[in-house]
Amino acid sequence: MTKDKQQTASTLPQNTTPHQTDSLIIAGREFRSRLMTGTGKYPNLETMKHSIEACEGEIVTVAVRRVQTQAPGHEGLAEAIDWQKIWMLPNTAGCKTAEDAVRVARLGREMAKLLGQEDNNFVKLEVIPDAKYLLPDPIGTLEAAEQLVKEGFAVLPYINADPLLAKRLEEVGCATVMPLGSPIGSGQGIQNAANIRIIIEETNIPVVVDAGIGTPSEAAAAMELGADALLINSAIALAQNPAVMAKAMGLATVAGRLAYNAGRIPIKSYASASSPLTGTINS
Repeated sequence: MTKDKQQTASTLPQNTTPHQTDSLIIAGREFRSRLMTGTGKYPNLETMKHSIEACEGEIVTVAVRRVQTQAPGHEGLAEAIDWQKIWMLPNTAGCKTAEDAVRVARLGREMAKLLGQEDNNFVKLEVIPDAKYLLPDPIGTLEAAEQLVKEGFAVLPYINADPLLAKRLEEVGCATVMPLGSPIGSGQGIQNAANIRIIIEETNIPVVVDAGIGTPSEAAAAMELGADALLINSAIALAQNPAVMAKAMGLATVAGRLAYNAGRIPIKSYASASSPLTGTINS
């Protein structure tokens, strides 16, 4: 599978816009929305449901361990979402080793089957031994990815913005790479723009910017870099009005993708008049 390419107006069918024809494809599955969301940190399940609806996303990630153990705030989570409309992305949050992540990924696949998604082999791979900054372990992530790909998973690995690691993960068969913009839940925005740009340029699978986005303007900026999609949780769940923020993030994702497809003007070191100079009156 190759990564989505930029579409220009000249390549689009008549009477259509890039948003209507520009779908996200992961592991052969097509999605209209390029915004993925999560289920953690919301004040309650009702707010979570309204937020998922407001952003119009189609992929929602779920921490397998928290659902399996009925952790506080996750009781009834599996039943709260309409899995006929939402594609589940089980994640291995809380796993510190590759072995642990592989085990939890298997549980996640079974959980998806129990909720009616028999053909769901997606997993968001997280291997995070660092408790303070929550930075992913590149070696453990690569090891787990290799094993999960062999077992038939569509692996979406969460990584530091490391272009070489991203390429290695593509080579072992991952469905996407998910570089962090900045540490999880920090709201620092895109602190690794240069490396993310390289990852987008060098990989041939979808690039999903995950973690650190705090505002819709940052979401749009990530898409303008050429990212194929975003995963945003904390900025929505912890907002004063999560549903409204979810709507804003959804619109920003669309706007950023449209802007990327449209192609920005070159940056110049001098002014360039927007009005024609012909017919000007000279004294």
